[in-house]
Amino acid sequence: MKNISLLFMFFLLQQMSIAQTKYPMDSVLFSKYQYRNIGPFRGGRASGVCGDYKNKQVFYMGATGGGVWQTKDGGSNWKNISDKYFGGSIGSIEVCPTDPLLIYVGMGENTLRGNVSEGQGMWKSTDGGKTWKHVGLDDTKHITKIVFNPKNPEVVYCAAIGHLFGANDQRGLFKTTDGGKTWKHVLFVNDEAGAVDMAIDQTNPNTLYASTWRVKRTPYSMESGGEGSALWKSIDGGETWSEISKHKGFPKDTLGIIGISICPSNTDKIYAIVESKSGGLFVSSDAGETWSKQNDESKIRQRAWYFSKIFVDPKNENLLYICNVEFYKSSDGGKNFSQVGTPHGDHHNLWIDPEDGQRMIIADDGGAQITLMAHAIGAAIKISLPRNFTG
Repeated sequence: MKNISLLFMFFLLQQMSIAQTKYPMDSVLFSKYQYRNIGPFRGGRASGVCGDYKNKQVFYMGATGGGVWQTKDGGSNWKNISDKYFGGSIGSIEVCPTDPLLIYVGMGENTLRGNVSEGQGMWKSTDGGKTWKHVGLDDTKHITKIVFNPKNPEVVYCAAIGHLFGANDQRGLFKTTDGGKTWKHVLFVNDEAGAVDMAIDQTNPNTLYASTWRVKRTPYSMESGGEGSALWKSIDGGETWSEISKHKGFPKDTLGIIGISICPSNTDKIYAIVESKSGGLFVSSDAGETWSKQNDESKIRQRAWYFSKIFVDPKNENLLYICNVEFYKSSDGGKNFSQVGTPHGDHHNLWIDPEDGQRMIIADDGGAQITLMAHAIGAAIKISLPRNFTG
């Protein structure tokens, strides 16, 4: 045993001596090498996402400080397409369903944190994001949703929060009928309540729903809810509106933020996730005339001002998704929700392909992630994170 120990010590000392030996090195050999970052990458907080309706590999992500990014290979590589044109704070992105080269971007993040950054109105591209043109709405500051009329790409709606740290009148719902040349202020409640979410009936685009939200920030506090927070419906293309949050079954106490979604397969069925003491997930089966509560679990409505987004599968009116700290899925119309695993937490937005409910892109505090098999994955999503940035 003693001989083995001595042999081991001799071997160890020999290796240390070899390691300390200096060998001549040709300086030219490594002169061309440079360090580079090989990942893994983190996309940073994102709030706006959308996919190309025709090319299944093309998606867009709007970051809260990094501008608009595009992938043409399903998320393997991303390129910034906005840096030379506008700032980094993005609230919403929408690609025209009938013309994939037509894209609108609303500035000003919709995640209204203490370190929130505002934007510079609306931008439009007619060449798939190669170039951009400013099309107004500068003083809206935070554009949270953009919706195309499915039968006329010249008609576009947008929901705007307005000034977050003070009152202003450039908030509510805006409409253009000439491709962004002019905008009409079609829904205004008061100078402290802006529009936060909206949905359009794809079978009858004269029918729209919109939610308004009184929200105010100071450097040290957040006020969510109060006069002006409500749910609205229009049946004349957004020209006039009636409040439907006063209808039977809707919460009667003070309302805050409201997320809204129309079932594409049954447009009389509407889901709303409501911030209030008696809030939760509500459903209407008669186009907003009456409401019933489906679920009031805290997990789907916690920290409501930061989340409160609901989405419905294009073919199944009972298949729902809710964005919150975790990402939740319901297969029974919202009575029960199960968590879907994603690479990051704090989920803010989701886009579902209207022709293929398995194809999605989600926005969260880690960037954007993509799946092409949402139904098959069950309790876990296989999603590719934004990486290999270029441009």
